[in-house]
Amino acid sequence: MTILHSPERGATRFASYNLRKCRGTDGKRAPGRVIDVINSIGADVIALQEADMRLGPRPAALPPRLIETHTDYQVVPAATSPVSVGWHGNAVLVRRGVAAGQITRIDLPGLEPRGALAVDLPHLRVVGVHLGLLRWSRIAQLAHIRAVLNDLPEMPTLIMGDFNEWSMRKGLDTLHDAYRVLAPGRSFHASRPMAALDRIAYSDNFDLRDAGVCETDESRRASDHLPIWADLSGAS
Repeated sequence: MTILHSPERGATRFASYNLRKCRGTDGKRAPGRVIDVINSIGADVIALQEADMRLGPRPAALPPRLIETHTDYQVVPAATSPVSVGWHGNAVLVRRGVAAGQITRIDLPGLEPRGALAVDLPHLRVVGVHLGLLRWSRIAQLAHIRAVLNDLPEMPTLIMGDFNEWSMRKGLDTLHDAYRVLAPGRSFHASRPMAALDRIAYSDNFDLRDAGVCETDESRRASDHLPIWADLSGAS
C-alpha cells in the first residue's frame, strides 16, 4: 500500500476516535488535549467522529488550523460548510502528502440526522461512520452504506468509527458476508471502559497484524471515548 507511513511496522495503522466535540470527561473543552492524543496514536489514517458541533453551520470543534500547525496530518476536504472540519461530524485525517481521490458523502436513514463519509485513498477506501443510537437505525444505515459502496468502483475497504453497538454478537450481520468486524477492546466510557462501541470493519484484502485501544491518562480525560487502532497490511 502506498499510504504506508511506517516501514518498520510493516503495516498501515488505521484509527478511529470519537472526539465528543473535544469536551473531556472533566467537562472542559480542550482541542489541544485531543491533538496530543491523536499524535500519540501514531496512525496513518484516522476517522474522527463529532469533530464538529451539531447546530447551525456546524463550526469545527477541532479547528483545522490546530491540525495544520500541531500535527503531521492533513484533513481530507469533505466539509460543505466553510466553518466545519468534517461532514455530519465525520472527518478523515491522513498523513501529509497522501492524495485523496473521490469523496462520497452518504446521507443515512434513521430518526437522527446522520451521515457517513467515504474517502478514496491510494489503493483503498476508508468509510468513516457514526451510527445511530437505535439498532434498527444502525442496521438500515449499514445496509444503505453497503448499497452505496456497491455502486462505487471496487476497492479494498475499511468501515470504521463509532458503531454505537453494545452487543458483540448482534446488530452487525449486514457486514459479515464481506467484512471482518474488529472490536479492539472496550472504548466507552473512557473513564471506566465497559463497551466496545468503536470498531473497524475491513474487507478480505487486508491482513490484521495488531490492534488495540489507546488508554492513557490523557486519553481518559480528552473524550468520553478512547481511540482504537489496527495495523493492517495487504492480504498475501
